[in-house]
Amino acid sequence: MSVFDVPIDALAGGPADLAQYRGRALLVVNVASRCGLTPQYAGLQALADSYADRLTVLGVPCNQFAGQEPGTAAEIEEFCQVNYGVTFPLTEKVEVNGPGRHPLYAELVSTPDAEGHTGDIRWNFEKFLVAPDGTVAARFGPQVAPDSPELRTTIDKVLPA
Repeated sequence: MSVFDVPIDALAGGPADLAQYRGRALLVVNVASRCGLTPQYAGLQALADSYADRLTVLGVPCNQFAGQEPGTAAEIEEFCQVNYGVTFPLTEKVEVNGPGRHPLYAELVSTPDAEGHTGDIRWNFEKFLVAPDGTVAARFGPQVAPDSPELRTTIDKVLPA
C-alpha cells in the first residue's frame, strides 16, 4: 500500500482518488484558514503553478490545532479561492493525530523531518513530499515556507523526468 492507495474524499464530496497522482510528485499539506501560517496558501499555489506538469499540491483541511479550520466544506473552498486563488485540490476535513487519525496521515507520520521528528503532526501546514512511486520522500515542519530552498531542492530531486 502507498499513499496513492489510501481512500479519501474531496472537499466537495466524492472520492479524491489519489491514484490519479501516481507518476507525479505529491505535496500533502494539512491546512487551516485561521492560522498565522495561512498565508502559506499563496506559496503553495505558486508551487502548484510552477511545477504543474509534475507536482500536485494536496491541501488537507484539519481543525485539530486551536480550532483554526472550523468552516464547512463550502466555506473552506470559498475562503481558499477568494483569498488565495487556490486551484490545487483540497480533501475533506480530517483528523491528522489521535485515535481518529485519517489513514492518509497514518501512512505519512513515520517519515522523519530534518530534525528527526516522526509521529504526530505538530501544527497546521506540516508538509509531506511523496515521490512519484508513492513512497514518502520527505517531511517538512510547518515553518518551512513553500518557497524555501530546502523544500524546492527536495522537490526537484523527486520530480519525474
